[in-house]
Amino acid sequence: MQIPVLSSTALLTILMSMLAALFIRASTKDRIQVAKLVTPQQGEPLLEQIQQYFTQRAYRIAGVDAVKNQVTYEGLVRPSIFLAIFLTLLAAIGLLCLALMLSFSWRDATPFLPGLVVFAPLAGIFYWRKSARPEQVLLQVETFVNSEETTPADKPQSLLTVTAHRDELAELQRSLHLTLLDTD
Repeated sequence: MQIPVLSSTALLTILMSMLAALFIRASTKDRIQVAKLVTPQQGEPLLEQIQQYFTQRAYRIAGVDAVKNQVTYEGLVRPSIFLAIFLTLLAAIGLLCLALMLSFSWRDATPFLPGLVVFAPLAGIFYWRKSARPEQVLLQVETFVNSEETTPADKPQSLLTVTAHRDELAELQRSLHLTLLDTD
């Protein structure tokens, strides 16, 4: 094979391997966000609905701060089987490509280089161990009057300030039919 083609292909393979490693590492990263959600419900029915939602999602109350009117929920994040398999497959393909590139440099080791694929399950194991972690959700409930809407009685609403993983925020918003407050 020609040297320029081999070197450019080797460079692309190395870059792909680095990006695959970064992708596998990023799969376990916390993605905590703060959202302000508005609902017309108030009082005890809202609090019961929120408590029921978090109980169904395997969260428990870890603490209550009466001064801040804030509740802390704790739960265990379960890793995704699909993502573990996907990351293992991604690592296997990357290792096969790396083995192919190394076979051009070390022709004597060519029969053994595809054996690098045995290390692919380490990506799935890494993801599984790092993503199974306890997670906290901070919830603060306040009364809120939206001055932008022109309602006859300026009906008070509830403002929920939630600090949680972005997927948990999206599911909470969808399940309880909450509206995201625009803070812009």
